[in-house]
Amino acid sequence: QVQLVESGGGSVPPGGSLRLSCEASVDFDFDNPAHMGWYRQSLGKEREFVALINWRGTANYADFVEGRFTINRGLRGDLGDTIFLQMTNLRPEDTATYFCYYATSRVYWGRGTQVAVWS
Repeated sequence: QVQLVESGGGSVPPGGSLRLSCEASVDFDFDNPAHMGWYRQSLGKEREFVALINWRGTANYADFVEGRFTINRGLRGDLGDTIFLQMTNLRPEDTATYFCYYATSRVYWGRGTQVAVWS
């Protein structure tokens, strides 16, 4: 069972920045090819893809990111690999619960962290 621990959500004005982090209880590398990333869900909407990074370090982003977010891997934490989502120039429509995931043959989800962009 893979555990994911998220942190870094908060409330900021439009144009502000936040950095989300997600530590997995496993590593992903050549011996364990997988990818990690983020989805988000706003009130009344379906969960949507935000960004991912694979074990090679290749990143992909949703179109709405428009260069404002950066996903990367950090140093290995106490549990396992950690990824970050640096979000800049936040907009009110970015308000959502952000969920970290880890995917191999199945997908594991974190509990989510709240991001609020208020005007």
